[in-house]
Amino acid sequence: MTPIVLDFLAHNARVWPAKEALVELATGRRWSWSDFDRDARRAETVLRTRVGSPQGVRIAMLSRNCAAMLIVQQACIRSGAIFVPLNWRLAAPEIAFLLDDCEPALLIHEEGFESLLPAPGSCPRMVIGQTRDELAEAMASCAATDVGEGRRLDPESPITILYSSGTTGKPKGAVVSLLNGFTGALGLALATNASMAGTLLLDMPLFHTAGLFGSGWSMMLMGGRVLISQKFEAPVTYERLADPKLGVTHYFSVTQMAMSMRQLPGFDGRRLARLTAYVTGGSPNPEAHHRTWLEDGVMMLNGFGMSETCSSTATPIGDLEILKRKAGTVGVSHLALELRIVRPDGTDAGVGEVGELWCRGASVTTGYWKRPELNKAAFTDGWFRSGDAALRDADGYYMLVDRLKDMFISGGENVYPAEVEAVLSAMPGVGDMAVIGVPDERWGEVGCAYVVPAAGVHLTEQQVVDHCGRFLARYKVPKQVVITDRIERTASGKSQKHLLLARWRAQSGGAA
Repeated sequence: MTPIVLDFLAHNARVWPAKEALVELATGRRWSWSDFDRDARRAETVLRTRVGSPQGVRIAMLSRNCAAMLIVQQACIRSGAIFVPLNWRLAAPEIAFLLDDCEPALLIHEEGFESLLPAPGSCPRMVIGQTRDELAEAMASCAATDVGEGRRLDPESPITILYSSGTTGKPKGAVVSLLNGFTGALGLALATNASMAGTLLLDMPLFHTAGLFGSGWSMMLMGGRVLISQKFEAPVTYERLADPKLGVTHYFSVTQMAMSMRQLPGFDGRRLARLTAYVTGGSPNPEAHHRTWLEDGVMMLNGFGMSETCSSTATPIGDLEILKRKAGTVGVSHLALELRIVRPDGTDAGVGEVGELWCRGASVTTGYWKRPELNKAAFTDGWFRSGDAALRDADGYYMLVDRLKDMFISGGENVYPAEVEAVLSAMPGVGDMAVIGVPDERWGEVGCAYVVPAAGVHLTEQQVVDHCGRFLARYKVPKQVVITDRIERTASGKSQKHLLLARWRAQSGGAA
């Protein structure tokens, strides 16, 4: 494809050089758009010095959310390198697998994470942090550069590799091109009314598409301000969102983060009604939960997106009554993206009929890193097969049903755990929950619900069964209930059902 300029950083630095772009809440450091652009140019010089010709090489980064991650990504884009943010919540063997897979020419890591890394020697390293910051020192020695024109780049050039959360098997790296990131972020920016006057609170992890592209890029494209939080903490985030001095207008979280805020003592959703848009994603947002936020006046949008598609859908904001009528849906497709609901035989499903969600468009990945066999399985005639069961209503709004692989068959009937989880989410006293299918001699498979009571609440297995029985067909009601203190989840909020199944096998002695 003919090289073109898609450099929002250079553009914003020319148009609004003195306007605030980034704020690190942990350190209080601030960057104007001119500062941001200058540091990205300096970081690019550092990369060229450290790795020679950066074209196509991988630059890995292991760090909690910080401005350096956004600066380094922009430096990679301009130099032709590929940015690879790593999940710092993983165990050392898991991180070793990712490093072995992407083979970085340089690893930049936060101080204190040394124990997560393999022995030195595999590739050069740079440390960033409060007491020691080799990247900042190297950047400071680079000559200051004036704001220049944006770089002409091939829109299809890879700029980032995002590794999956690894809910099953080994993580796979989705390759994100410049066009993928730009159009995906632009779609969400338009859907959420992001603007130069907006302020985003960013505590979704920057190693995840929702943090990096879905929220971070969507606000930066429009010239707005990004408040960078190292990580999500329910009481801290709640107060920041409600603080008029911070002036947050936009926020993005997974559904479980929203649920954990609502369980805080003294929580009052009306304090967040000033937000322009609160977007949820990562897993289905149950209609009952979604509606409680809307009743508080919070402009909450459900969205669908994944590493392979950047952001993909959202419900148009601005009218709470429309949102209430469409509570529980994930809205309509974004600009430059087509969606289909497809039956197992490859034909299009009808209105209200469940099928697999297929995607095609400018925000869809060019493929997986070094996994041609996965590319072959994931694409059909140019359409990306999401693996999500979904349906479309008569107005063209989409609703996620569940991951296809999570569906189980009980007595010949299909059961989608997300439907049962939606009912459980509306049960008073439930803090978290997940449902899996487990073997059963009579029915083939039955549901097993893992339920975490809210703080200070006592729940019994029978109460959970009785609640489900009031809202679900008998074959959907969990035949087993486990009251527990935790649900294993990925950084993107998805329940790790393979771990729950392993826990069930260990406790029951069953085979699955």
